[in-house]
Amino acid sequence: MGVVTDPIADMLSRITNAYNGRHTSADVPKSKMKMAIANILHRAGYLRGFQLVNRGRDLRMRLKYDEFGKPVIAGSRRVSKPGRRVYSNRYELPRVLQGIGIAIISTSDGVMTAGEARKRGIGGEVICEVW
Repeated sequence: MGVVTDPIADMLSRITNAYNGRHTSADVPKSKMKMAIANILHRAGYLRGFQLVNRGRDLRMRLKYDEFGKPVIAGSRRVSKPGRRVYSNRYELPRVLQGIGIAIISTSDGVMTAGEARKRGIGGEVICEVW
């Protein structure tokens, strides 16, 4: 496999591809940022869970489907990219589909949803949106 220039976009693509293939899980190389994003997706109800595999080198995310067999994650979008960073202050934090989805923000207090950042009154880099 070649060099991945945007690991977060790669993670979102792997999740989408795993859903398209009707898989029960998706594996990505582990990083602190990906662990934080997986934790947020799990807390928000988008993943069944996640764990470390391959002696702690990879992160396995257990995908969640609704009672009709449809993927819980309908879509995702990488907002801030390596070539164009996107920041938002506390007043302009994004709302995804009028609150149906979540935006994941990297702040000085750590990685959190836009709703959590709004409650704390802080802004940061808009990593991605999931709905």
